[in-house]
Amino acid sequence: MNPGEVLRIVDSIHRDKKIEKEIVFSGIESALVTAARKHYGEDANLEFYINRETGFIDGSCNGRPLTTEEIELTGRIDAQTAKQVMIQKIREAERDSLYDQFTTEIDQLVVGIVHKNEGQTTILSIGNVEAILPRSEKIPGESFRIGDRVRAVVVEVKKSGLRIKVVLSRVRPMLVRRLFEQEVPEINDGIIEVKEISREPGYRTKIAVVSIDPRIDAKGACVGIRGGRIKNINMELGNERVDVVEWSDDMMVFIPNALQPAEVEEVILCAMLGRAVVLVNKEQRSLAIGRKGQNVRLASKLCSWDIEIMTREELERLLDRALTGYLEIDGMTEELADQLLGEGFLSFDDLSIIEPSDLMELGQLTEEQANQIIKQAETLAETAEENGNNNTEDEE
Repeated sequence: MNPGEVLRIVDSIHRDKKIEKEIVFSGIESALVTAARKHYGEDANLEFYINRETGFIDGSCNGRPLTTEEIELTGRIDAQTAKQVMIQKIREAERDSLYDQFTTEIDQLVVGIVHKNEGQTTILSIGNVEAILPRSEKIPGESFRIGDRVRAVVVEVKKSGLRIKVVLSRVRPMLVRRLFEQEVPEINDGIIEVKEISREPGYRTKIAVVSIDPRIDAKGACVGIRGGRIKNINMELGNERVDVVEWSDDMMVFIPNALQPAEVEEVILCAMLGRAVVLVNKEQRSLAIGRKGQNVRLASKLCSWDIEIMTREELERLLDRALTGYLEIDGMTEELADQLLGEGFLSFDDLSIIEPSDLMELGQLTEEQANQIIKQAETLAETAEENGNNNTEDEE
């Protein structure tokens, strides 16, 4: 093989296929070894090395240096085998190069052109790579036609034979984050930070933002003049509703923000249970809960607190019923019952999951006394559940 030809082949593959020259050199060396085995035998210890600067080839067989004639013969014999090995190596290198490229794109926004639909799965072309958008990663109800431009985030990249498999998603919260980064320059510039996102794809999303510059209104910037920025995002998400809320590390502020557009009267934090009891008036109750519980569910995810919506009258009735029930437990004092209510334990079911150590500390109890109270609470919770089920059956 002519040294100049070797260098031209390497340079051509490097430019056309975007493969590192070292990988191409190694591929040619492997191809020479494979071809030479046809002549020297499968058990021969063969080595070939190409000088990266000159293109000259050195080789050895079982430690004996090969002559120039032997090396030239190796380059001629079974050229088809050598070619197949080279093609294999190049394809592997192409795959590895694409794999490395797309693994850096995980969680990033990409634009693909719909190539075809296979059942409920959409195949998109991203450059020279085919990516899949499975049904499970599509917004409910959406479909695409061949030629449509689709924006999605990369969620998985893996090698599959000589190709790579790229999986996209349009349902992950990350898609919303990336769309806001595109639409709102202040986010891309780091002036506004996206803190949390909770999403039910195709229906509603809540996104919490904060500005590091007190002169910038984070919520206003994200919504845009006359809602221009948020409308673009709504359209991209198939008219999914997006609520932008002000983030705060003070849950007494953040939870009411997260429940917007409902108005909140009071927030009671129950740290032991990770629960927030939110009081609203009767007119705001349905709005705070939302259709099928969606508003309070998304707010809970956004804040990482279990939010319960109730009116003040409902809370008072619940407290009275819980106090009466707790006082029926052996070993329970009125003082301990009040403390439990103050910590947000509003039912036998709540009390049944308290940590014994926490109950011991609250009531100055021994471990045996605490476990006895918890055991009674478990039994009473089961009885209450059975009675509830029986009442439901009677109603039916």
